[in-house]
Parts: sequence; C-alpha cells; structure tokens
Amino acid sequence: MLLPDGYSDIPHGKIAAVVTHLEMTARPPMRDDPPGAWRLRKVDPPALDWYRDLYLRVGEQWLWFTRTGLDDADLASRIHAPGVELYGLVADGRDEGLLELDFSVAGECQLLYFGVTAKFIGTGAARFLMNRALEIAWSRDVGRVWVHTCTFDHPSAVAFYQRSGFRAFKRQIEVADDPRLNGKLPRDVARHVPVIA
Repeated sequence: MLLPDGYSDIPHGKIAAVVTHLEMTARPPMRDDPPGAWRLRKVDPPALDWYRDLYLRVGEQWLWFTRTGLDDADLASRIHAPGVELYGLVADGRDEGLLELDFSVAGECQLLYFGVTAKFIGTGAARFLMNRALEIAWSRDVGRVWVHTCTFDHPSAVAFYQRSGFRAFKRQIEVADDPRLNGKLPRDVARHVPVIA
C-alpha cells in the first residue's frame, strides 16, 4: 500500500519513522582508523544478560525496541542463530559498542545492529567499529553488505553510512507501538521523539 502525498495521521500511542535501507555491492576503500584505544572482541556465545545490557546502553536513546521484552528463548534464538555474529567494541575495559552481523543469507551480510554508547559518539569509535565491520563482512564470500537506519537514529547516521561506502536503495515508513508507553523502554528516553499518549 502506498501512502498518499501529504500528511498521514499516526494514531496516539504509536510512533512512526522513515527507514532508509543502504547497501554496498563491492568492497569500498578502507578509511583510516581514527586515533583511539579501542579494540574489537568477538563474543561467542553471547550471554543474554550481556546482550540486553549493551543493546540498551547503545540503543535506548534511539528507541531500539525490537529486542526489548523478548523472553530468553526468543532472544537466544536470534542472537545464537546460525550465521549471526556478535562483537563488542572495548573501550576503557568495558564493551561500549555493539556490532551484530548476519551472514545467514548466502552471499550477503546484514549489519543488524551497529552503534556505540552515548559517551563515545563523536570520538571516532564508530568509525573504528565500522572499519572492523567492513573488514569482517568483506572477508567472507559476499557480494552485498547492507544496513537500515531510521529517523529515530542519530541525525548523522545516513551520512555516516554513505561516507562508509553504502548507497541508499529503498525508503519505508515504520509504524509501531511507542515502547515508552508499553514498558519496553523508560518513558524519559529519546526526547527527540515526543510521546503522544
């Protein structure tokens, strides 16, 4: 179904975002690593508590809610699935960035989740993490690496992905229950998206 031109009402209690899908079909030139004392570690197998903590610390302010509220079995089935790899960006002795790659579709790699905690935004940590993500993805037999982001994310997210070598290929509207109203996320997060109950 196509949305008509103009404004479309979003019901109270819902949120709506414009989702941009981006891809690359050839390995891009690698950008220089920024200065910083970061390292990447593979987490295999990822503990559920570790994942939940890092997922929230990275994504809560951007309304990452897809994985919140999942019971242990459902979360484990996703993060322990064949082809899914989890990495932590280590800074100051603690995981401060999340990289989740999905190689389950032959010839493809999807960046399922990618981000750093608030205190590392703007420090170069995300550039370091993206460089490692692309190294890992393109070290496999893939012809496509893709990701999606939305208007709830950091305002520079699309430009960051484009500078990394991705190109936009599709845009969608996502409508969902506001996770701050159903208890999946605290009410006071993501102040850039007003709560309309």
